[in-house]
Amino acid sequence: MPVPPAEPPAARLRRTELAVVGAGPAGLAAAVTAADGGLDVVLLDAADAPGGQYYRAPAPGLGATGPEKRPHGWAHFAALTARLGRHRTAGRIRHLTGHHVWAVERSGAGWTLHAVTGPDGRDGATTLDARRLLVATGSYERQLPFPGWTLPGVVGAAGAQAMLKSGLVLPGRRIVVAGSGPLLQAVAVSLARAGARVPALVEAAGYAAYRRAPQVLAANPGRLAEGVRHGVALARHRVRLLPHRAVTAVHGTDRVEGVTVSRLDRDWRPLPGTGRRIDCDALAVGHGLAPQLDLAVGLGCATRCGTDGSAALELDEELRTTVPGVWAAGETGGIGGVHLALTEGELAARSVIADARGGGGGPPTARTASLLRTRRRMRAFARLMGAVHRPGPGWTGWTAADTEVCRCEEVTAGAIRAAVGELGAGDSRTVKLLTRAGMGWCQGRTCGFAVRELAGCAAETGNPDRRPLACPVPLSVLARTTLPEDT
Repeated sequence: MPVPPAEPPAARLRRTELAVVGAGPAGLAAAVTAADGGLDVVLLDAADAPGGQYYRAPAPGLGATGPEKRPHGWAHFAALTARLGRHRTAGRIRHLTGHHVWAVERSGAGWTLHAVTGPDGRDGATTLDARRLLVATGSYERQLPFPGWTLPGVVGAAGAQAMLKSGLVLPGRRIVVAGSGPLLQAVAVSLARAGARVPALVEAAGYAAYRRAPQVLAANPGRLAEGVRHGVALARHRVRLLPHRAVTAVHGTDRVEGVTVSRLDRDWRPLPGTGRRIDCDALAVGHGLAPQLDLAVGLGCATRCGTDGSAALELDEELRTTVPGVWAAGETGGIGGVHLALTEGELAARSVIADARGGGGGPPTARTASLLRTRRRMRAFARLMGAVHRPGPGWTGWTAADTEVCRCEEVTAGAIRAAVGELGAGDSRTVKLLTRAGMGWCQGRTCGFAVRELAGCAAETGNPDRRPLACPVPLSVLARTTLPEDT
């Protein structure tokens, strides 16, 4: 039997002053600002190009060159990438694409980052020492299960937008967009502009609650203008807006053939007799985004429960976490959108620069003061947005006993309820041990929120599980890695 060749040891990069994890809007803005300030920066990202999900672009060979194919704010992104290119040429930024950071450990006065490369981390491993760390790992989509949501043709709302941005591919020709949150409007407009028929945008929460905070709205006129633009575009493409409703069932044998849309009460409970069928061949559904916190939580950074019901990092005004030497920016501090992410990325980098120069201590510069004001008003809108679209407790009534909640391990809502009601599980960890919910490939990212809600453990949201690995890692890499005992 032939002996497989030995794998090369992990490449160890030279030490850097600042490691930025994530090259989305927040991480990109942080990296170029820090380099502008004279710091040596390493920018690590799993993707092959900067920009994250928002600025995701199709492959050059697909010919998507028109400005209508580009997201709002592309000129600012182009300016950031140009600065990134100049700093890479000058040697001030090392941009490591295709690098999945799976663990970070304290190392003397700084940090050691462990990353794997390639699909499933099989192409190699990298180790990096950094004096300071900035986490800009973004977010992932939140899903609420209901009968039929595992049928082919059901995709995440953000996933549908990613398919369109990266591959110019539509998940269907007649697509219902459903869930809750402002992202749905952008998704519906994008799909319609690309040629899909969008018969309905089904919004569980509605938008009237925004009127209860007129001062917050007045302080964020850009968000109001964005809403108006989306409303006009939806009307132009004849997309029917159905507020206070939800898709409570999907119909079809081999793939989606239609959905049932039901009216909801104020707690998101379906009202009997209100279900109506809409024919379609695809469903793009999502209930907002949730911060990606695996690395930060693994480091011991404190979290809080946001107004949207998801955990977010505790940050001060300078974007410092509760762990000295670690900063965070963008969606990790709570979902707020691309403009807030760009603001926080620059603000966090300025805080890092001040720390590198001895802590600053003086009054903020005019630019920093302006960024702080912008962040405060945008964070106020983010809190309002989270509260308006937070799932109501009645959504659990959408599920039947045989509705799959954890798709990786095929755990049903009935099994979760039995773990609590019959086996005495009093927390989500015990539910996981009894049912395997959250033990699959995604490690609870897709089902975690739903499992906690179904198990009656919503109070745990502000304290997510601490995991030793932030992404899948080959055993061969682990065998060559020595981590602290408490990792």
